[in-house]
Amino acid sequence: MKLDDDIHNYYEHLVLERISKIGLDKTKSPDYLADLCCLALNQVPPRYIRYEVDMAFYLPQSERNQMEMNVEHAISKAIRYLDDMSSKKESEGE
Repeated sequence: MKLDDDIHNYYEHLVLERISKIGLDKTKSPDYLADLCCLALNQVPPRYIRYEVDMAFYLPQSERNQMEMNVEHAISKAIRYLDDMSSKKESEGE
């Protein structure tokens, strides 16, 4: 059996949307953004879909709002972690 290339975690879309909304894609390096995505996505439950349209039509607005709040919290926590790690490296002279 082969999983279709169209199957993906809907939270990936929400994380990228939030990163763009707060402008991190314009101020942070690709490595930082990749680490941020991994850290944020590991904090939220996966929500696998095949087509984006499925979520648009079948996801209640209250659930979408909750998912967006989950992403905001996960990204904020990941930013704090990455910034703390960066500060520690700088203070250690790395």
